[in-house]
Amino acid sequence: MFQRMKSDIQAIFDNDPAARSTFEVVFTYSGLHAIWAHRVAHWLFRKKRYTIARVISQISRFFTGIEIHPGAVIGQRLFIDHGMGVVIGETCEIGDDVVLYQGVTLGGTGKEKGKRHPTVGNNVVIASGAKVLGSFTVGDNSRVGANAVVLSEVPANSTVVGFKARVVKRDGVRIDRLDHASLPDPVVDMFRIMQEQINELRAELKKEDKENERNGGTVFHDTKNL
Repeated sequence: MFQRMKSDIQAIFDNDPAARSTFEVVFTYSGLHAIWAHRVAHWLFRKKRYTIARVISQISRFFTGIEIHPGAVIGQRLFIDHGMGVVIGETCEIGDDVVLYQGVTLGGTGKEKGKRHPTVGNNVVIASGAKVLGSFTVGDNSRVGANAVVLSEVPANSTVVGFKARVVKRDGVRIDRLDHASLPDPVVDMFRIMQEQINELRAELKKEDKENERNGGTVFHDTKNL
């Protein structure tokens, strides 16, 4: 047990250049506190002491801002950096040497039974705000970009970004270039589509009014105000 605690502390020194001393890490790193509380809660959960396990996880959530279900299986040397808002679901499985940043959700997509949360491989980095939702695998050595929404399997040695997340790099080779200066704006795109539809409707109404006028009928539409 003490060897595992020591490796948890070492993981922080390996991943966070701001870590200065063991004393500071042990007493000020909420991610470490959440992991240690989870170790106790998970042991109780496996002993079918479900209520006390959930109580411990909720107390940990109150003090750390990190919610880890007692049923989640967590490997060695998990590092949760600035962990406020991190959520890890009941059937989630996390491998060794994984890094999670602030606001990450490893969750499900509905009320399905059984395995409903992701399996995260070894040496995976999931950046701030990313949502990994569903029962699939994020392969070893993969990277999930900030605010990505991952809804399907991620191959090993890949980098995924965006909503819905897509692979932009695999085995060190870029397969799709992400230009941050020209990312699409979904709100602007929606208004553009709406304007195109309005223009089409206006053209149809003008055509209908011209037909009526030509046939001596009445013009019913004021297309100027559309």
